[in-house]
Amino acid sequence: MLIRTPKDWELPESVVTPESAYELRPRRDFLKTIGLGLAGAALGGRDLLGATGGFPSKENPDYPASALKPTAYEYITGYNNFYEFGTDKAEPRVAAGKWQPEPWTVELAGLIRNPAKIDVNDLIKQVGGLEQRVYRMRCVEAWSMVIPWDGFQLSKLVALADPLPEAKFVKLTTLLDPKNMPGQRQRSLDWPYVEGLRLDEANHELAFIATGIYGKPIPNQNGAPLRLVVPWKYGFKGVKSIVKIEFVAKQPMNTWRQMQASEYGFLANVNPNVDHPRWSQASERIIGAGGAFGARQKTLMFNGYEKQVAALYQGVDLRKFY
Repeated sequence: MLIRTPKDWELPESVVTPESAYELRPRRDFLKTIGLGLAGAALGGRDLLGATGGFPSKENPDYPASALKPTAYEYITGYNNFYEFGTDKAEPRVAAGKWQPEPWTVELAGLIRNPAKIDVNDLIKQVGGLEQRVYRMRCVEAWSMVIPWDGFQLSKLVALADPLPEAKFVKLTTLLDPKNMPGQRQRSLDWPYVEGLRLDEANHELAFIATGIYGKPIPNQNGAPLRLVVPWKYGFKGVKSIVKIEFVAKQPMNTWRQMQASEYGFLANVNPNVDHPRWSQASERIIGAGGAFGARQKTLMFNGYEKQVAALYQGVDLRKFY
């Protein structure tokens, strides 16, 4: 008889979003969110399939669906932060529905030996194809999901670029397209959206570039065709619709830190012991579970990935909001 020992970051099914939780009974704005999301689907928006290749992907046994029961697809694709398409949680699904992110080219640039502009499908081939990983996702707004991503380990892309010794950080930039991204015609943020990682973080085995969800190409509103996934950090680090990955010597200024440095730091590691200046981070609301406001659970250090990533931050004062 095989006895499986749960990993430290796994949660019992009793506290994660049930896959069958499609019926919503939320507060007024959450109801509006999902209602608009369903309307976007009814309008025939491009939110199910895309042109990105590499499917079907193979499940990585180290991050199986059996470990964390995923959030229902309707919630993952209908409750989004993607300011390029609007600031309301429902707007991205509607506004991005007819956007066509194909063909798509991503640029590798900066302090590297192999600068290039690569079609996304060629990139997937060069990194060896796609795999499936189920990760917990924690938003800085104190809500969470469990998402089955398809994609590839970011370190494979780093190896492809072959950074020079002077490269210490990775800077990732979203597409600038105000004609088709209505949110970029507003002044809510300084466009294009920029995020960054230390090079050692980018090379960590958990850092991931997602090209899909639930075994399908990633929907527009979730960051088609390439988005960053760093599961031990707050979700705003997950830059979407990436067009440029640049290797630099100095820490890049990420968008939210530029917008409000006292509230959004560069490292942005999930930490239940350090509150956001305007709300507690000690617990989180699970989207799609537990009735009107979502069941609450305690937030885990590094979002439950402490054993895997704590060594990256030896000597860092984690009492500060980074």
